[in-house]
Amino acid sequence: MKFSHWEGKRLLQLATPVFFAQITLVLMSVVDTMMAGQVSANDLAALSIAIGIWNPLIFSLQGILLAITGIVAHCHGAKDLTSIKSHFQQGVYLALILTVLSLVLAQFTPLVFSRLGTSTHITDLSQLYIDFVKWGVLGFLLFSIYRNVTEGVGLTKPAFYISLVGLAVNVVANYIFIYGKLGMPAYGSAGCGLATALVFWAMAIAQWLYCKRSETMRALSLLSSFAKPSLSAIWYIAKLGLPICLATLFEVTLFACIPLFIADLGAVAVSGHQIAASVTTVLFMMPLSLSMAIAIRIGNLSGQKAYEQLKTAIFTSFCLAAFIALFVALLTFIGRNSIVWLYTNNEQVALLASSIIVLACVYQLPDALQVAANGVLRGLKYTKPITYITFVSYWVVGFSLGYILAKTDLLTPAMGPKGFWIGIIVGLSAAAVLLLLSVRARLASILSHH
Repeated sequence: MKFSHWEGKRLLQLATPVFFAQITLVLMSVVDTMMAGQVSANDLAALSIAIGIWNPLIFSLQGILLAITGIVAHCHGAKDLTSIKSHFQQGVYLALILTVLSLVLAQFTPLVFSRLGTSTHITDLSQLYIDFVKWGVLGFLLFSIYRNVTEGVGLTKPAFYISLVGLAVNVVANYIFIYGKLGMPAYGSAGCGLATALVFWAMAIAQWLYCKRSETMRALSLLSSFAKPSLSAIWYIAKLGLPICLATLFEVTLFACIPLFIADLGAVAVSGHQIAASVTTVLFMMPLSLSMAIAIRIGNLSGQKAYEQLKTAIFTSFCLAAFIALFVALLTFIGRNSIVWLYTNNEQVALLASSIIVLACVYQLPDALQVAANGVLRGLKYTKPITYITFVSYWVVGFSLGYILAKTDLLTPAMGPKGFWIGIIVGLSAAAVLLLLSVRARLASILSHH
């Protein structure tokens, strides 16, 4: 196996626009955190709790639809354009089913909030956020399907431009609904929920307009002669997407549950963790974007049955992921203190957040490798092992160890939030090793059949 400069360049061409699109999407949550934080500590806590409940749900639903990228990349490599249209249309039906599911689940959030033991003022604000944001789910899922098809045929730039539209809408809508401008009531951090719902619909409309104008996308005539729902086709997407969804759910809930488990340690602990989590979410976008590019490239090569090139592309993917991880870790370590002061002027919170970010630098390498492996498996349309590997690694290993270190004196005196982050490092390392072994086994199996 050797590193291919050409493959590396092609992956970076695909990944760079995806990275900027993802960063822009993350900047929206950073903007939410900063603007809500200007209102009060209670508003920031309410936002943190609401996002802790809501994000795992929305990103898991998006995870199911992510299978479409690999499927479309495979069809595109095999020059099978009719199948792309068919998968898009069945994806829309799947999005409608998932929207109904999310609206049903949103009915149960008051139950969760009532168990948290936080003040009713904070949980009321959190609940109002969810009452607003849930009306944007369908927009978000439709945007995701269009984006997955567009990226599957190798067009990764449009998502970046569209996310810029989203960011602009987000800042303006936040300003209006958080602080009560232009005659609107001041909803505080709950206003972020209303703004986010509007952003999702703005992005869905922008993506639809792009597909009407782009020659490549017009040639696919995605919306013409809309087929009836086919349960087998919907199930095919869902079956490939479910492991991606569960892997996302396990990772997002791991991060999202930590504030809930440290809520009793006080505002400083929660705020310090929240800042570190916000920073690491931005960092995670580099390996995640590369992973999306890997899924597209591997899907194309797999569809073309170009197996020698496929081997080279997989090896190059992992080399690139490792290099990016080390670069990100170094940059973050050097700039950690400056970054933290952008979020807070409270010295205790800043100190805690800064020390957690050092731990986050440590797990960049295993995180990048496990996400790259995830991309390879998606491109090969072999997502089954992702579910159990991520569950065991993140929860059985990572969370359990984190809980013991953070909240008990079993191994060391209770470490607070830092204990959870050490658990995350160990969990991600386990996931990286197991997923790399899965890629190796799958590749050997494909090559032995050809």
